[in-house]
Amino acid sequence: MTSFDKKLSSILVNRGIIAQDRGDQAISAAAAAGKTLTQYVIDEKLAQETDIIGAISEEMSLPPIDITRVEMDREAIDLVPENIARQYEVLPVAKIGRTLTLAVANPMDIMNQDNISLVSGCHLVPVVSTDVAIRNAFSKVYGQQEAPMEEMVADMGLDEAMELAEEIDEDVDVTAEAQESESAPVVKLANLLIFEAVKAGASDIHIEPFEKKTRVRYRIDGACSEKLFPPKKMHNALVSRIKLMSHLDIAERRIPQDGKFKIKFKDREIDFRVSILPLIFGEKVVLRILDTSSSGRNLDDLGFEEKALKDFSNAIEAANGMVLVTGPTGSGKSTTLYSAIRKIINVADNITTVEDPVEYTMDGVNQCQVDVKSGLTFSEALRSILRQDPDILLVGEIRDQETAEIAVQAALTGHVVFSTLHTNDAPTTITRLVDMGIDKFLVASCVNLVSAQRLVRRLCPSCKQRYKAEVEQMRKWGLVEEEIAANPDFFKPAGCSVCGELGYKGRMPLLETLPLDEGLRDMIIKGASADAIKRKALGQGMLTLRRVGLVNAMRGVTSIEEVLSITGPDT
Repeated sequence: MTSFDKKLSSILVNRGIIAQDRGDQAISAAAAAGKTLTQYVIDEKLAQETDIIGAISEEMSLPPIDITRVEMDREAIDLVPENIARQYEVLPVAKIGRTLTLAVANPMDIMNQDNISLVSGCHLVPVVSTDVAIRNAFSKVYGQQEAPMEEMVADMGLDEAMELAEEIDEDVDVTAEAQESESAPVVKLANLLIFEAVKAGASDIHIEPFEKKTRVRYRIDGACSEKLFPPKKMHNALVSRIKLMSHLDIAERRIPQDGKFKIKFKDREIDFRVSILPLIFGEKVVLRILDTSSSGRNLDDLGFEEKALKDFSNAIEAANGMVLVTGPTGSGKSTTLYSAIRKIINVADNITTVEDPVEYTMDGVNQCQVDVKSGLTFSEALRSILRQDPDILLVGEIRDQETAEIAVQAALTGHVVFSTLHTNDAPTTITRLVDMGIDKFLVASCVNLVSAQRLVRRLCPSCKQRYKAEVEQMRKWGLVEEEIAANPDFFKPAGCSVCGELGYKGRMPLLETLPLDEGLRDMIIKGASADAIKRKALGQGMLTLRRVGLVNAMRGVTSIEEVLSITGPDT
């Protein structure tokens, strides 16, 4: 059930419209039947629809409306496309000047109302109806015609969003298709997608072509969600607009293309990496959003456990040696390494990076971008950098034996080297280097610390729900008997307007650190397995990714479901 259904039940009970026991029963029965509470109450004749509308109206101090007796204003309807109206369960009623009267089923959902205000370019005046009445009116109001996206985009009034896109160079050879892609509706649609994604804190925008529709999804806190369905006929023009912004070839549709552009948003510079891939029904576009403000975060503010932070800080402040951060794509490795550089940067050291691509620019750091087409690989760039008198090196990723060998030699010859690898945990990183062809003695000699990182979603503090777990469940999760005996509280996501009904808001890192001491170095030289290294490290107090996740689940920062989905078992 949604948070609004729970609130509605409380309103109906408090106003004596339904009895307390019938309210609790209705919530459970509606959930079991896959209905909203309003639909269930009306279907079961527990209350009249007019009673429900009146109760919500009085509770929220908003005027009620009977949709069946009102003639909808066509100008108002054209401002809100049908797919958006259905998604948000709203219905435009009338438009006077720049004021739009909007029938809403959930007047507490301020976030969706703000989105509709942005789309329509109007100030909203909400009036109360029900989801049942609104859904029944859709076919009558919208009929079978496609939502007029061009008119909607043209009337959005997105002055702020219009300023986001970088201006196209005047000497660009603009073909007929390019001219179409720069028409006002397409420009405003592209800017709307960018504006909304940045405002929502998305990390990626996916523009996906299907046979009869185009779908736009945002990746927020690691999960994709649908946001908009522009008409299929606008897809090519939208892709061309993004290609122009990224200085790509708009005439080429048969091969993948990669580009980038930059915008300014509320005094922040935001970079966009653009990837275009031809599919069977058109070109798919993915825009990776790189907020340069993330590179300025302090290491101490990332949210690491005290022991992990101490291990990591000690390693990066060493006079020489290698520090590795491992994890899958999108686990926050780059942010951690940039924060490490920020912590130790000083005018006395020559700090140089080699990256593919450079995700964030840092003042005072020499940053080199790999260009494989020109022959500038990680290994070639590293060789040149070592002739540039570096003190500290950041290698974006160790991908092959050659790069690994050069990085190891740099760490052995008095340099500090930061880099990343794609491995599951800290102990297996050691054996991964050996498998890449690096001598066991060299690995043991140069590596100061290996860390593994994951990102988990934070529970929304406004709606998270407390519960008690069963003892057997806690044992399966990996809690020790002392923790089970303490009978800790856990929390689960609920969903509210603050978090967009997701139950989560923001993410936090889990960091597993493995500093190498003499005992571990000796095990590596003798060819010990990753499991043996892990057992030794656990005996020395290493906190695994699973353990760090469980600790934060018991604190109520994240959910146990998030921890179990992101981390592997300790045994």
